[in-house]
Amino acid sequence: SRPILDMSYSRHFLDFQGSSIPSSMKKLVVTKLSQNFREAVTLQQDSPVPLPGDGDLLVRNRFVGINASDINYSAGRYDASVKPPFDIGFEGVGDVVALGLSASADYTVGQAVAYVRAGSFAEYTVVPARQAVPLPSVKPEFLTLMVSGATAYLSLKELGDLSEGKKVLVTAAAGGTGQFAVQLAKKAKCHVIGTCSSDEKGGFLKSIGCDRTINYKTENVESVLRKDYPEGVDVVYESVGGKMFDLALNALAVKGRLIVIGFIAGYQNPTGLQPIKAELLPAKLLKKSASVRGFFLNHYLSDYKMALQHLLKMYERGDLVCEVDFGDMSPEGKFTGLESVFRAVDYMYMGKNIGKIVVELPHSVNSKL
Repeated sequence: SRPILDMSYSRHFLDFQGSSIPSSMKKLVVTKLSQNFREAVTLQQDSPVPLPGDGDLLVRNRFVGINASDINYSAGRYDASVKPPFDIGFEGVGDVVALGLSASADYTVGQAVAYVRAGSFAEYTVVPARQAVPLPSVKPEFLTLMVSGATAYLSLKELGDLSEGKKVLVTAAAGGTGQFAVQLAKKAKCHVIGTCSSDEKGGFLKSIGCDRTINYKTENVESVLRKDYPEGVDVVYESVGGKMFDLALNALAVKGRLIVIGFIAGYQNPTGLQPIKAELLPAKLLKKSASVRGFFLNHYLSDYKMALQHLLKMYERGDLVCEVDFGDMSPEGKFTGLESVFRAVDYMYMGKNIGKIVVELPHSVNSKL
């Protein structure tokens, strides 16, 4: 007889540790459309804690993930019909503290879960049970897999056509998703080249199997690729855009594939774009029988759970490094509490992170048991 907290009819309830779930909470809300995250987003101190419906879980968030696209979301670039105010944050890991009666068929109070759903930058988030992913424990490493890991896994599986000996170039390789592209390409026995912005990042990339690192602050990426890979590279996992996209396109081998999973270099611009030399694109692709493919995770949700289960098993076997960056080396220290999400977004756009940026939401338990 496991505890079931049916929230459908009650507004006063205890969480599984016997402490009172508050009636109000902190959360981040987009109050003005802007690619400047600090201008767009407001920390609200006293939002009502939402109530789960019959098929829902109420998750107390313990860790939330920062994504480059957070500023695309705050700029209103994903859905022009949505007007402020609206909730923000894409992914979270936490404990189920209450749930609806139907949801209790598959979940129990106290269970660790992860989810991908808008509104994670909050102390509590309602998550439909069918969208939640049960976890063995609440660990920030699991959060790295939800968007960043799944994007690398599904894009390379569906579009990469990886096989032994192929040369794979990963841009922003030491970032949240780049780290997985490097490791998954290595598991496919490819030769992996990774671009990064510091020797420290280069060291991390070597530690996860990168064959050749290119520090673009001290080396000329174009020259290195031309000299070391005169025949070109077979696959590019590209998330930077602008000049890096042009370099990657020029570096493609015959029948090469360039997978676009983002273009972070342009996100802070008013248009969200940075110019590329696209007028030469048809000729360049034709000359090499090459292709450029876009990948957006939302279009592959039918395969999402399979991908995630595969990645979770790899991590639990010790076959996958899930590097988390809590901002310990940032000027004001570790990212703790929702107010530090602003610093965490700045830190990402300064290119400081190694691995996935994660913010911890501390919770003190006032047990009444």
